[in-house]
Amino acid sequence: DHREVMQSLSAKYAGAPQSFPALVPNMKGLDAAVEVGAKEVAIFASASEAFSRRNINCSIEESLERFKPVLQKAASCGVKVRGYVSCVIGCPYEGAIAPETVALLSQSLLELGCYEISLGDTIGVGAPGSVGKMLHQVREKVRTEQLAVHFHDTYGQALANILTSLHMGISVVDSSVAGLGGCPYAKGASGNVATEDVLYLLHDLGVETGVDLPKVIEAGNYISDFLKKE
Repeated sequence: DHREVMQSLSAKYAGAPQSFPALVPNMKGLDAAVEVGAKEVAIFASASEAFSRRNINCSIEESLERFKPVLQKAASCGVKVRGYVSCVIGCPYEGAIAPETVALLSQSLLELGCYEISLGDTIGVGAPGSVGKMLHQVREKVRTEQLAVHFHDTYGQALANILTSLHMGISVVDSSVAGLGGCPYAKGASGNVATEDVLYLLHDLGVETGVDLPKVIEAGNYISDFLKKE
């Protein structure tokens, strides 16, 4: 069904500024994305060795080696690549993750050819203190304008973490309508922070987003009813 989804989106929003990136774990995924006309893809690595093995069945170093040909072919096809780093604060198997590890992995993905690195608190254990320390280390290796943040709201800290990130110069924030999502390899993790909540925060801060919050709420209500999610 990926073909139908991507082709429908491409036809409906042809020429629009929106981007519809596809998550690709390997060369096969990239080939499928390119075949249906994707202009942007995303690769994902973990700052935790144990999580990397559970999620993509290889070590962190092995994952970087696997991504090299993916980045090379994407570049030859004119496809942009975004890099995701998961478990930037904590891991369900290893516990706390060293900020230095996150910084070095982010730098490696950038050097492979990613245009932006999204830092993901996959299990939502971060709070402003740990998030600030992590971002401080990462910014020693990667320019602030090449960073994005991705917070899950397991313990209700996502908005506080986003505010901390904004104060540190981060201007790209991942979110999910109605807070949908999660991770099958991170038991207990909630979905990504709700787009509606992020917009409410940004608009209160006077940030011009160009996004119609009532329409996002309407979309969130629709998908929540469809999925029978309260």
